[in-house]
Amino acid sequence: MGFDMTINLDFQWFAIFVALNTIILLMLGVNISRLRVVNKVANGDGNCRPLMKAIRAHGNGVEHTSIYAMAVLALTLLGLDSLWLAVFVLSFIIARILHAYGMLMSQFLARRIGAGVTFLLQGVSAITIFLLL
Repeated sequence: MGFDMTINLDFQWFAIFVALNTIILLMLGVNISRLRVVNKVANGDGNCRPLMKAIRAHGNGVEHTSIYAMAVLALTLLGLDSLWLAVFVLSFIIARILHAYGMLMSQFLARRIGAGVTFLLQGVSAITIFLLL
């Protein structure tokens, strides 16, 4: 009656999603704290443009990662093939890195590609969930 420590590959993709996006959001959050210290801004954005960008990049990441995590979990539990889970997870991570880079470095093309891929993945994942029901 021991606890089975094996995890199927499908659930590992969800775990990878959670771990890597946690790291991305952690880095974005640490960047906000760093900018607060450097610019001596305790609350709000202090009308500091780099801090405004950092806050928005982190907030945007939280907004999209939270809802997409639920979609990846649903796809995992509904038995989507592991290869497709890998595509959904890795594409999202790349998109979020591109988007954050684009926001922080004023690289509009990277930001636009990251946002576009994020929206595309959210839509395709929602449709896929319905197809698997």
